[in-house]
Amino acid sequence: MTTKSIPLTDDLHAYLVGHGSPPDEIMRDLAEETRAALPDEATMQVAPEQAAFLTFLTRLLGARQAVEVGTFTGLSALAIARGLPDGGQLTCFDISEEYTGIARRYWARAGVTDRIELRIGPAGDTLRELPHERHLDFAFIDADKTGYPIYWAELVPRMRPGGVIAVDNVLRGGRVLAPQNVSDRAIAAFNDEVLADVRVDAVMLPIADGLTLARVH
Repeated sequence: MTTKSIPLTDDLHAYLVGHGSPPDEIMRDLAEETRAALPDEATMQVAPEQAAFLTFLTRLLGARQAVEVGTFTGLSALAIARGLPDGGQLTCFDISEEYTGIARRYWARAGVTDRIELRIGPAGDTLRELPHERHLDFAFIDADKTGYPIYWAELVPRMRPGGVIAVDNVLRGGRVLAPQNVSDRAIAAFNDEVLADVRVDAVMLPIADGLTLARVH
């Protein structure tokens, strides 16, 4: 027994991925194209075990209405869409036609295009176009870090009771302990905001760069 999460070597990480639900050919191809076409931005893509977890969590919640803020080249959206039932809907918010152009091709290849609506524009504005009632089952936030409080403020009131918000990059490579830049400071402040929010129960998990799961009351 251990009292904390163990560090992952490359070999242990490969073992972990291989003993969960490993990425299929479509996900592998998408990850490889992202690394080849966008080498400087490829780290914005979710880790393979995180993608598997998003599919698992979406299915576990029985989610039918989901939102993603920050789509990049579409791996996380593909994972969430695969967890939705027939008739389920994922609304994705992003600002880049270039990045999401790659995403659209892989969504089509995976046969999930009918489950995904992509809205291009600043999410702080486009999220306000969503219905105001509490209708969302699941939301995933993985966009510009300074915008997290804005996205949180728009999403929490729209989550159904028992709905879950997942927030990525909440550890910032460990720099939340000693923030080094604007994004680090923004996440450290945001984490404190979530902790103090009486509308949710939250847990922070050491998946990839840290993932907060918040269940809305």
